[in-house]
Amino acid sequence: MTDLRPEFWTLPLAKLTPAEWEALCDGCGRCCLNKLEYEDTGELEFTRVACRLLDDETCRCTRYETRHQYVPECVLLTPKSIRKIAYWMPTTCAYRLRFEGKPLEPWHYLVSGSHETVHEAGVSVRGRTVSETEVPEDLWDQFIIEEP
Repeated sequence: MTDLRPEFWTLPLAKLTPAEWEALCDGCGRCCLNKLEYEDTGELEFTRVACRLLDDETCRCTRYETRHQYVPECVLLTPKSIRKIAYWMPTTCAYRLRFEGKPLEPWHYLVSGSHETVHEAGVSVRGRTVSETEVPEDLWDQFIIEEP
């Protein structure tokens, strides 16, 4: 991460380099949880049913660079697309927080200095998910969780 500017995360998202953008991810894994969005109300609920590519222990995608080959519907998060999907991101997501002009959480590794603090704070999905390969989509509503 030597090509990252000091405290780059305080800059507007449009000013980040591609490496800085990628480094902003807090590693919680919650964006990889399948969500239920109700068309009639627009309400969004998180489930603990995770994308088949999520590693439940590391909270990282096992095929990040080629994920669209396996999961074509995987959202491509960019400084431009965040405008349309910020509401869909977890409220503590670094991308959403910075889009909203808010600071990162104290447990974010860029603030704390450790990638473990997201897990220690109980914000990550480590050890809490079930793979979408194990649960039919029509049963996802039985796996709804409260957003931390």
